[in-house]
Amino acid sequence: MSAPLKFRPHHFLCALGFEGKGYSSGFIANMSGIVDGQLRGPQGDETVIEVVRDADAICAPCPQRIGAGCAKQDRITALDDAHADALRLTGGDRLTWGEAQARIKEHVTPEVMERICGGCGWLEQGMCRRALARLRADGSD
Repeated sequence: MSAPLKFRPHHFLCALGFEGKGYSSGFIANMSGIVDGQLRGPQGDETVIEVVRDADAICAPCPQRIGAGCAKQDRITALDDAHADALRLTGGDRLTWGEAQARIKEHVTPEVMERICGGCGWLEQGMCRRALARLRADGSD
């Protein structure tokens, strides 16, 4: 069994909405490898993710990264706190990508997304809204 992916709480929604855009070519390549290469792959729903509260697999090549932190740490901490609360996540939790998507579907409405993602520049581009709509429409309960 491979080591779990490490994700900050707000990166669960970032991974859901990823459409091949990012901060730099290195960031995009890394994010594509994680999202397209693992999470959206044939066994993607079984990928184990561990919740962390500092730099994670997605942060690795980010130009804003400073050690285990971020140049915009206060904003990132606020995003992580809001997402952790909405998704009922705490540091050290382990869940599969399939379980993560089920939590997103259950707990994140478009209104909740507007609140927990407030201030994120990617929210304005609509990628995450579209991804959430697809997830919530898929196999409606």
